[in-house]
Amino acid sequence: MSSYVERVLQPGEQVRLLAAIHWITYVPGLLVLVAALAALVVARSFADLVSWWQLVWDILAAALAVIAAVMIFRAWFYRWITEIAVTDRRVIFKTGFISRNTNEMQMDKIESVEVLQSIPGRIFDYGDLIIKGTGHGLFTRIRAIAAPIEMRNQITGV
Repeated sequence: MSSYVERVLQPGEQVRLLAAIHWITYVPGLLVLVAALAALVVARSFADLVSWWQLVWDILAAALAVIAAVMIFRAWFYRWITEIAVTDRRVIFKTGFISRNTNEMQMDKIESVEVLQSIPGRIFDYGDLIIKGTGHGLFTRIRAIAAPIEMRNQITGV
């Protein structure tokens, strides 16, 4: 199966950059997983004490593990269904699996590109990209994109 970007390229249009959502989106789920493991360790430390107390911690650990699994799966799935590309003519942003949401902005209609990076974003090279188009204040916000400065440079032609 070909990607959305490959299917919508116009004759003679060249891809300058294929971007992706940054791996940092996994961190919240991984932190909850660490909390689940910590709850499991606490549950095992109560093994010689009251059995109902150990059961409470076991249930907490299991609940946190399920929540972590869902969060990690959602992050993976969002990264998998999102396509971001900069061509010589436009910026293409597509997300969705069954229902599809796309935003394609022609290069000559882009007014400005804004990069928002926190301190961790600067350290790990991720951030949000806001692409503002001409007209009625149209804009696209792409969250947690990897290498946002590189993408901005490809869009602005720097």
